[in-house]
Amino acid sequence: MSKPYSESDLSSLLDSELTWRRRELSDLKSAILSADTISKRVLLRALVAMAYAHWEGYVRASAEKYFTHITLKKRFFRELDQQFYMNSFLARLDAFFQSKRSTQKSCEFITSVLASEDSRFSFINKDIIDTKSNLNADVIKDLCFVCGFNGDFFESKRIFIDVTLLKRRNAIAHGQDEGIDISAVDEVINETLALMSHFRTLIENKIYTKAYLRV
Repeated sequence: MSKPYSESDLSSLLDSELTWRRRELSDLKSAILSADTISKRVLLRALVAMAYAHWEGYVRASAEKYFTHITLKKRFFRELDQQFYMNSFLARLDAFFQSKRSTQKSCEFITSVLASEDSRFSFINKDIIDTKSNLNADVIKDLCFVCGFNGDFFESKRIFIDVTLLKRRNAIAHGQDEGIDISAVDEVINETLALMSHFRTLIENKIYTKAYLRV
């Protein structure tokens, strides 16, 4: 299966994406528990880096699959939630305001905005689903907004996301002596999987209820 044409296709892809990540975290936990004292310390640091990598990787991959699923439906922007229409201009707006534009170019841009609602949603600029290699609570909430999801759950997980995962991962990536205690292994794995599972649920709820359509 290469593309998420149907709702079940998308669910299968999201499940597959989550399954191998869950397996890797489980395998690393087993390795930590059976390791000697010296190796255990190294593996605990590796767990933090891997947990963050799977968190960021799953969100980015799943968001791309979500938008791909919508594009494959070939619907007009006027049929979709207005957020899709606004998303189509976000990247262009950045370039527009940073450029030296003539009055003619400005008018051409405005004309394209006014006319494009009658075009089909067939492309998603990946810049708007960029996790910025820094998927903190603010970034995931912003991404949820772009996707049309309620991101309140991630606000409740801010300390875990920003401190346990991101801050420690950054410290490890910059060569600092940072890690976690063996007693925190289950928390790191379970909370990371909960974050990924919730993002998947947000996608599936949107798709199966067809909440991506304009009311």
